[in-house]
Amino acid sequence: QVQLVESGGGLVQPGGSLRLSCAASGSIFSVDDMGWYRQVPGKERDLVAMLTRDGSTNYGDSVKGRFTISRDNAKNTVYLQMNSLKPEDTAAYYCNAIVRGVRYWGKGTLVTVSS
Repeated sequence: QVQLVESGGGLVQPGGSLRLSCAASGSIFSVDDMGWYRQVPGKERDLVAMLTRDGSTNYGDSVKGRFTISRDNAKNTVYLQMNSLKPEDTAAYYCNAIVRGVRYWGKGTLVTVSS
């Protein structure tokens, strides 16, 4: 069993920044891909950013140039630095990790961008 615990969400004004963290724990030797998706009510869960264990990244088009994903493999933790936030970034952000071919999800953390 793998558990993912997210932190760092909250309310921020447009143009501001937030940093999300997600730590994986449980029956894992190593985590392969880790990253973030986001979802607003009534819509599908969309890719924000994913990072492979060897450092390859994949970003959603709407966040390129504003968000940066990073990870600490020793701690099985992934981070998402979000800058220049826009109201349309408001969503529940879900951490996910792939361990031995299985994708696990966190419970989500809410990010609200509003003045």
